[in-house]
Amino acid sequence: MGEPIAMILAGGQGSRLSILSDQRAKPAVPFGGNYRIIDFVISNVMHSAVRYMGILTQYKPYSLMAHIGNGEAWGFTGRYAVAKVLPPYVGDKDSDWYAGTADAIYQNLSFLARFDADTVLVLSGDHIYKMAYGDLLDFHLRNNADLTIATQPVPWEQTSRFGLVKCDKKGRIEAFEEKPKSSPVSNQANLGIYVFRRSTLERRLREDAQNAYSSHDFGRDVIPVMLRDCACYSFDFPHYWRDVGTLQSYWEANMECLDPTSGLDLSSWRVFTHSEHDGTRYCMPAHVYQGGTVMNSTVGKGSHISGKVINSVLFRGIHVGKGAEIRNSVIMDGARIGAGARIDHVIADKYFEVGANAVVGSPEEPSIPNKLHPDHLSTGLTLTGKRVTVPESCRIGRNCLIHTDTGVEHFPAMRIPSGSTLTKRGLDRE
Repeated sequence: MGEPIAMILAGGQGSRLSILSDQRAKPAVPFGGNYRIIDFVISNVMHSAVRYMGILTQYKPYSLMAHIGNGEAWGFTGRYAVAKVLPPYVGDKDSDWYAGTADAIYQNLSFLARFDADTVLVLSGDHIYKMAYGDLLDFHLRNNADLTIATQPVPWEQTSRFGLVKCDKKGRIEAFEEKPKSSPVSNQANLGIYVFRRSTLERRLREDAQNAYSSHDFGRDVIPVMLRDCACYSFDFPHYWRDVGTLQSYWEANMECLDPTSGLDLSSWRVFTHSEHDGTRYCMPAHVYQGGTVMNSTVGKGSHISGKVINSVLFRGIHVGKGAEIRNSVIMDGARIGAGARIDHVIADKYFEVGANAVVGSPEEPSIPNKLHPDHLSTGLTLTGKRVTVPESCRIGRNCLIHTDTGVEHFPAMRIPSGSTLTKRGLDRE
């Protein structure tokens, strides 16, 4: 029997992450102080001794491709290990961007043909979890399954966000429902982790490609058809798994990195990453100066802390001035927080600069949903893009969105009310 091969779907736009995914694919969004989201699934593949891996990219893939490289950071080197980034391409039949998750695998069947694999792992590249795929593969083989889906119960009020399965007592799937608006068949959610019998997968993908009415998606099209005449099973995964597809869930997962009871334990998960391409591999250790305080937080290499950091995730090369205070926030590489500034419930992309005595995410302000993006920002978080500079003594409220490259000269006033969006064009204009 041939070894399994892993195919990682990493082309998602991640529009619900707003400006965090404006210039990068969702799996490339930084996470946890030192990682990218995709590091978790690639590390799972590595620890499961799956030696062949294809990573399917699409939306703004450049930072993702630079991060993955040839896979050396995860041990994919030598004659007996392959990690290949697979962007969309124009081939003999004029293929174009992937129409859906199933189409992405279909367009790369030629890559699968290079390997003697009887089973194919199809994995989403934008979830946070640790899984031994060997256990999943063993379950799949014991049941002689055509398809095995990893699942987990979710709160009933969240079922509309997931594909749902209903199983018999032996775990065989009897019904599958994709993101129901009402009356869900169960609360057992599809985690986007699949094992296929290779021959079945190839046949079903070719059939789906010929269906002019298909959206060419696994959840909407391929899996419901397979239930009619294939052996499809559910593998219950009882451990930590998080879809970080919204700003709130992304912030919560970062906060769970700081909670030893959450199940997200970066110190024991042995997550590998590749940081050499952005120069951070050679950063000096973080330095906490006299008067500086770090409580229940992570602070990345090369950081200098002279103020307070409480319940926050700080990435690398961050400077926090005297008397400054950061609480309940996620601050990415290269930030400069001026003396006396206050940051609370903020997600800040790289190279965030805050002038002295400024306030960002003011807890005293009312939590008014963002006027232009209420679906993205309504829970009290404030989001800033790359290279944002906040003027000294400026006050920015809650649920605010400050776009990439917004500088001091673009602030129309020294107070940005809660629920506002600021770009270089002005306030609440995009």
